[in-house]
Amino acid sequence: MEGQYEDVRLGANKYRERQPIGTAAETQDDKDYKEPPAAPLFEPGELSSWSFYRAGIAEFVATFLFLYITVLTVMGVVKSSHKCSTVGFQGIAWAFGGMIFALVYCTAGISGGHINPAVTFGLLLARKLSLTRAVFYMIMQCLGAICGAAVVKSFQKTQYERLGGGANTISSGYSKTSGLGAEIVGTFVLVYTVFSATDAKRNARDSHVPILAPLPIGFAVFVVHLATIPITGTGINPARSLGAALIYNKDQAWDDHWIFWVGPLIGAALAALYHQIVIRAIPFKSK
Repeated sequence: MEGQYEDVRLGANKYRERQPIGTAAETQDDKDYKEPPAAPLFEPGELSSWSFYRAGIAEFVATFLFLYITVLTVMGVVKSSHKCSTVGFQGIAWAFGGMIFALVYCTAGISGGHINPAVTFGLLLARKLSLTRAVFYMIMQCLGAICGAAVVKSFQKTQYERLGGGANTISSGYSKTSGLGAEIVGTFVLVYTVFSATDAKRNARDSHVPILAPLPIGFAVFVVHLATIPITGTGINPARSLGAALIYNKDQAWDDHWIFWVGPLIGAALAALYHQIVIRAIPFKSK
């Protein structure tokens, strides 16, 4: 079944051209659209498919590049005593959001462009991909993040350790509860945007949706960073948090590290449930 479950194909419209698009589709009966079948929990055939491993490699490389660029950006801002002389918080937010936009665009047709274990977890709960693929993606994402942070440290070890290595921590003045809440809500915004931007029914109705999908996803990352950088440095991506913490490897990076796993996974689960049950009402549709 090679390539059968190339999950969340952002860059391709799988539906026939004879199906009306845009406003014309809004007048069509719901029967014109067929809900894609749920992915099986286990798909043994994937393990013998090159597309499976190719997708994992794409996730590794994308997360590697994501950490490399974003950690360097964070370090550049922290290094300066005058934030006006750097890109500042807005620049950090643009770096994270811009990289997600570019990397989702590049990898969507190969792996779905997750680049985030929380996104993968949300899509797994919605049965958009198999458990086998989800676990493989998460492993490759974490390895990519670790390697990306490691390369930054190898270039400038002294500055990396002095500037915090881009590791996520709870800022002084904020409680663990505040940090956990920020991570839950921030990840909810991101994963809900992913579901909406890649919704198969919208793709069938509006041909421009899959082409534009990376833009709202990247913009969601941007605005969440604007809101939560002062609180947690913005995690919303367990692989990003793990890579920076593991390579920096100081006590402050590990003290509240659990928040950057628990928060994003809860936020992703809530987004998946909200989209599937409330927005799409899939469990209530007659068969």
